[in-house]
Amino acid sequence: MAQVPAAGGISDPGLITLVNKLQDVFTTVGVQNPIDLPQIVVVGSQSSGKSSVLENIVGRDFLPRGTGIVTRRPLVLQLINRQPGEVKTNGVKSESISLGQDKEANVDEWGEFLHIPGQKFHDFNKIRDEIVKETEAKTGRNAGISPAPINLRIYSPNVLTLTLVDLPGLTKVPVGDQPRDIERQIKEMVLKQISKPNAIILAVTGANTDLANSDGLKLAREVDPEGQRTIGVLTKVDLMDEGTDVVDILAGRIIPLRLGYVPVVNRGQRDIDNKKAITAALENEKNFFENHKAYRNKSSYCGTPYLARKLNLILMMHIKQTLPDIKARISASLQKYTAELQGLGDSMLGNSGNIVLNIITEFTNEWRTVLEGNNTELSSVELSGGARISFVFHELYANGVKAVDPFDQVKDIDIRTILYNSSGSSPALFVNTAAFELIVKQQIKRLEEPSLKCVSLVYDELVRILTQLLSKQLFRRYPQLKEKFHQVVISFFKKTMDPTNKLVRDLVAMESCYINTGHPDFLNGHRAMALVNDKHNAAKPVQVDPKTGKPMPAAATPVRAASPTLGGMSDDPNGGFFGSFFASKNKKKMAAMEAPPPTLKASGTLSEREGIEVEVIKLLINSYYNIVKRTMIDMVPKAIMLNLVQFTKDEMQRELLENMYRTDTLDDLLKESDYTVRRRKECQQMVESLSRASEIVSQVQ
Repeated sequence: MAQVPAAGGISDPGLITLVNKLQDVFTTVGVQNPIDLPQIVVVGSQSSGKSSVLENIVGRDFLPRGTGIVTRRPLVLQLINRQPGEVKTNGVKSESISLGQDKEANVDEWGEFLHIPGQKFHDFNKIRDEIVKETEAKTGRNAGISPAPINLRIYSPNVLTLTLVDLPGLTKVPVGDQPRDIERQIKEMVLKQISKPNAIILAVTGANTDLANSDGLKLAREVDPEGQRTIGVLTKVDLMDEGTDVVDILAGRIIPLRLGYVPVVNRGQRDIDNKKAITAALENEKNFFENHKAYRNKSSYCGTPYLARKLNLILMMHIKQTLPDIKARISASLQKYTAELQGLGDSMLGNSGNIVLNIITEFTNEWRTVLEGNNTELSSVELSGGARISFVFHELYANGVKAVDPFDQVKDIDIRTILYNSSGSSPALFVNTAAFELIVKQQIKRLEEPSLKCVSLVYDELVRILTQLLSKQLFRRYPQLKEKFHQVVISFFKKTMDPTNKLVRDLVAMESCYINTGHPDFLNGHRAMALVNDKHNAAKPVQVDPKTGKPMPAAATPVRAASPTLGGMSDDPNGGFFGSFFASKNKKKMAAMEAPPPTLKASGTLSEREGIEVEVIKLLINSYYNIVKRTMIDMVPKAIMLNLVQFTKDEMQRELLENMYRTDTLDDLLKESDYTVRRRKECQQMVESLSRASEIVSQVQ
């Protein structure tokens, strides 16, 4: 077949060789290939004739034969066209041809296994034995399967440069020692290979069976429903019933495929048992198609030689189309794994003391940076670090304190009772200061709970920052060091919590200890009384002087009657504090002066005078309580910053050095995790293979 030069001066077969080298690179280092390479994947049922198709393409017997599953590992078959006389030893050990049992063995054809570098197999029977041996090395002698591939490269002047991946034949019923779920295992392996977008699917189907029941085509349709990258191979065309053919299938009238179908004729089991040469089988195949009435007009598009040429052309064109993407993927993967390898660090550590000291210094610097908001990795999506602490102070705590209502627990009747109790046996003429202070102090103490909750929330945020810092790759590398860091810092936090909580409690105690009624923002008693009087007078109907017709001035309302008893005996016997006790009694019984009940509780409605007094008290309480709230909203965050946040910033390094920088434990702290050791090795292998792959693809400009 004529070789058309490809881009960059590399011939088309050279492109296939390039992809072969890439496959070898990833297989050699034993890593999962991160690049989806163009390849032809052969699928079909056990009885479809896959092995015979591959042997016909190669022109030699070399695949294991037998009953049940013979192919139990993927076989990456790389065919290299090498003209006679091009043999170059390059130090490669070549087995003695005369010792082999293969009668067709010759110096121009040989195979090489990737797992046995430097050894040529001219005897293709030994290639078969090596495939069996290598398969059993992974899967054992039972009928289990393995996804680990076997790479076989065959050099011959009789092949076209081509790469095929042979997979285990699809089966439905486990036989003998086969696992019970063998069907699922094989199906998953096949789907994993053919689902890759760069895989060309070679679906092998017996022509003497219903095409709609083809296992290979059925799986191919699952990942390639439009048939864009599937080519069909119809085997056993010579075994079809008299008068039937595959012309309709070839014409795409049954199940159309963009790459079409190719009919072939393989050797039968009797031919294989009689060791019929493949060259003779290929000649018989040629004669069959040239002489069959249904195929003679299109015989040049039938048979194994045409199939090989077609696959060679399809693969070369596919590689050309995907090569730019392969280059980009290799470059991106190399950058990714190089960065990860750098993050994992060198396995050669150096002085343990210096390393721990550097880690402590770096951690404390980063701790300060995160709290101060100078982190270079600032998020545009969510709050982090010190910003979250600010949110706790100015949103959660401030709103929590503002939401405390001093009158949700103290009702008007409770205030009235406190007023009377605070007056003692001689009722005061004015609003009692003791009642005001008693209620205010009770309500100030309620601010202790949200203030201590604020301390707890800030503590949680510090732990959150610690967790984020310890999740970095450095600490994943040293799990014992990470655990020690966490233990020391959490202990440090807890140690600072006691003085912080005490300071916050003291702030609340300070406010409740001394009620500063001289505060410039406080609404004094006279002003409160005036506001309440204005409110009540505005609600009363205006009286008009009948002589002048002008509004009469409102009469002054006394703050407190000389005696509560007189107030209780007002015109409304049910009004006022004491009115409720005498509401059901007549004047005769009242005159009897019966002893008061053991418990005196008010149940009557407030009199006008009592209502005014309660409103005055509430105004004063509300005014002073708002002052205290503003003070707490300002001072509690300052107390937390001083004793908790700022203290950890200033003392973190000293605390870590005191508890961690001990020579007898440094080596244990720097013991790497198994994951780090394993992952570094994987990344090193991947970087090595990707670097070599990058060198290979750089040959094509």
